[in-house]
Amino acid sequence: MRRIAMSLTLLVLVAACGSAGQDPGWQTASGPPAGGASSEAPGVGGSGGPSVIPVIISQYDVGPARFVFSFLDSEGNLPVAAPDRVAQVAFIAPGETEPGASVPAEFAWAIQDTRGEYIAHTEFPAAGTWKAVFTTSAPDSPQEAIGVTFDVLEELPTIDIGEPAPASDTLTAADVGGDLSKLSTDPNPDPEMYQLSVADAVAQHKPFVLIFATPAFCQSAQCGPTLDELKVIAARAPDDIVFINVEPYQLAWTDGRLQPVLDADNQLQPVPAVDQWGILSEPWVFAVDGQGIVRGSFEGVATEKELTEVFAEISGT
Repeated sequence: MRRIAMSLTLLVLVAACGSAGQDPGWQTASGPPAGGASSEAPGVGGSGGPSVIPVIISQYDVGPARFVFSFLDSEGNLPVAAPDRVAQVAFIAPGETEPGASVPAEFAWAIQDTRGEYIAHTEFPAAGTWKAVFTTSAPDSPQEAIGVTFDVLEELPTIDIGEPAPASDTLTAADVGGDLSKLSTDPNPDPEMYQLSVADAVAQHKPFVLIFATPAFCQSAQCGPTLDELKVIAARAPDDIVFINVEPYQLAWTDGRLQPVLDADNQLQPVPAVDQWGILSEPWVFAVDGQGIVRGSFEGVATEKELTEVFAEISGT
């Protein structure tokens, strides 16, 4: 069974950089071991190397893309994305040599004051090996151009915007006799997020926001902060929108608390809804209109502006 992976993933690392407008070099290495940069990428962390390492978050397929990235320090250890570090990205298609126009990127905290990410909206018209040129600068520091190669796939398993929402039979408060401690690992669960299943919301033609998040067992450490933020934003959302939180892993009430049901290899096991929606990481947020069509999909970080706009789109009020 496919497992959802940690959201913050270094896909491909490039060791060369230059001032803005210069050829960044295009030496690549596959994802480095945890805790440091790959030794196959000469120059990283050394003299003449880039001061930051771009991190491309998740995978992408053909079509419109919400391209999310971040930066680590030159040793590949610590996150250095920040509100005062500006960034933009340009893309070079397979077989091409020149990048297209740079796309501005908006900064957002994934975990407040701890880990930040950037969001750029683009489109990938073809599968293959692409190149991204990140242009970035911090206050009182020179601008750098850093190149990264990455693969665009023909198709990913995730339900796309514009597709029908799977009518997943997710758990509700009624399934646990109203005791939310037996349903959610959120220490302060919002009862409104556990009243309807996804199947109920689809059948009743209710617009809904689906949040795959597990504060206790999150592989990206981002589920709790994302869920807390959504609870605040949900309180200001249109009244007809239903919010549904789903724990993405199989859990059982054991020794007075929810604990994961591990497989033979001692690994977390996803619930059926994870495979039905095809999510690749957690947290993940979907917004679905009253006709059961997905109108928003947000892996990891979602800004209040993005959420407010999609809430207005799916609401019937």
